[in-house]
Amino acid sequence: MSLLDVRGLVKYFPVRKGVFGRVVGYVKAVDGVSFSIGENEVFALVGESGSGKTTTARCILRLIEPTRGEILFMGRDVTKLKGRELKWYRRNVQAVFQNPFLSLNPRMKVKDLVAEPLKVYRDQAQDVERAVEEHLEMVGLPREVGERYPLELSGGQAQRVAIAKAIILRPRLVVLDEPTSALDVSVQAQILNLFLDLKKELKLSYLLITHDLSVVKYVSDWVAVMYLGRIVELARTEELFENPLHPYTLALLSSIPGTKKAKWKRIELAGEPPSALNPPKGCRLRPRCPLAFEKCHEEPQLVEYSKEHWVSCWLY
Repeated sequence: MSLLDVRGLVKYFPVRKGVFGRVVGYVKAVDGVSFSIGENEVFALVGESGSGKTTTARCILRLIEPTRGEILFMGRDVTKLKGRELKWYRRNVQAVFQNPFLSLNPRMKVKDLVAEPLKVYRDQAQDVERAVEEHLEMVGLPREVGERYPLELSGGQAQRVAIAKAIILRPRLVVLDEPTSALDVSVQAQILNLFLDLKKELKLSYLLITHDLSVVKYVSDWVAVMYLGRIVELARTEELFENPLHPYTLALLSSIPGTKKAKWKRIELAGEPPSALNPPKGCRLRPRCPLAFEKCHEEPQLVEYSKEHWVSCWLY
């Protein structure tokens, strides 16, 4: 059984106009997304801004309610959890966000920030002070940092504090929403290696939200490519980089410096992504795709191309 199963996830945001707030349309941020994350796996969602990656993560975290679809965690439908069951879910699914300075209370000392989850969940099974010191050490910070405030830390140190806070409850799944994009390049590799070390030590699974394909290639086991609210390609990471199929995936890979000698065909897309308020009929990439043909006016489905590789394109 998978740790997390997302089935037909849909999230529409109503667009209202007028004095009475009449609904005149819907922004189709996520439109029928399905995938699974296994135990001790890193699953990456990649795509341009506006593709629906973060909205998918927010639905999984129950920060927003999906329009429809199922989110199953260890066999339980997350969308129906309430009370103690929802508290159990939130304990087992934690998050690390892009900017640690926005997710850490600037008025609290680091030691209190890291200890806060234990106090919220009333975990009396361990010495809180000792647990805080242990987890600060686990993420590579000396105990003295516990006496500081977030604004006294560097970006890398603040992100390590956010990670310590996320893992202190020993969750099963951690959602990483662009966890390195706000950091200096010199620090990014250190944080990625920390995530891999913690994954091995604590047997964690990650849902990684990113637009950086070099990060995906380094840390993930599976990758799903999203475009305008839908997954257009899903595969094992090594398979996707070795044999990309969808024109959008090819365009993303073509934008990475140093890929000129790759054996797959380089593609450049025309124009800007259409609005999710009124997406194109048929294949959503059709207006921008140099390989589009008549069949692309019909909507393709995500189908199995080979073992551990699925694609949504009429070319296959």
